[in-house]
Amino acid sequence: MDSGRDERSHFQDGTSQLHPRRGRLTLGQSQNHNVMKTIASISTVPLALATFLTLFPTAGHAADPNAITEEARDKFIQNFQRIGLNTTPGDAMLLRILVQSTGAKRGVEVGSATGYGAIQMGVGFERTGGRLITIDIDPDMVRQCRANLAQAGLDKTVTVVEGDALKVLPTLEGEFDFVFIDALKQDYLKYLKAIEPKLKRGAVVVADNVIRSANQMRDYLEYVQSSPTYETTTVRASMEKNDGMTISFKRR
Repeated sequence: MDSGRDERSHFQDGTSQLHPRRGRLTLGQSQNHNVMKTIASISTVPLALATFLTLFPTAGHAADPNAITEEARDKFIQNFQRIGLNTTPGDAMLLRILVQSTGAKRGVEVGSATGYGAIQMGVGFERTGGRLITIDIDPDMVRQCRANLAQAGLDKTVTVVEGDALKVLPTLEGEFDFVFIDALKQDYLKYLKAIEPKLKRGAVVVADNVIRSANQMRDYLEYVQSSPTYETTTVRASMEKNDGMTISFKRR
């Protein structure tokens, strides 16, 4: 009759072992059983974690409710109501391509207008993981530029600064590897000189309206074309304004 006591096999050396009867486990079996339970519990962690993250996404992985789709952004750019001060579509696309192909990380635009060029460059900087600062002295242009950048979903990539670029540029911190100048033509060289100490080796400097307004920026053109610091060429990416841009590469 079972008294509830452990049934043991006794050996000559005085040791004993539990029989695996009535659900009881030997010492060796008990150890193996515990190991298998541990392995099973560990193997379920990734699945449980994945399920948890799906049901309760962390803040770092939460979807941005204000994110714009690429299709919606492209449509916004296509239907953008440009004004005379804005860069042409061909020139703006060239700027975007230059940002992307050079892997630019920190850019400055002098002359925002309503933000068409900043949006195109902003797309490029978003793709490179960089940032763009665009400067304009006109409060109304600044307001419209900010609104358009927000609508394009680029307000976290592009920062709009209101003020005189000749005063703002010297205050900017850090180094820059991309510059686009499209403001007062007679001040182009002043703009470049104000940002030049912060330009990295290999930086690209683009200046707009260099054909039709060449006489107003003669000092700028002579500087970037003759200085051993730069390699410069003039391109026409658009015939809309019958104008062109210089692209200068900072060699040293």
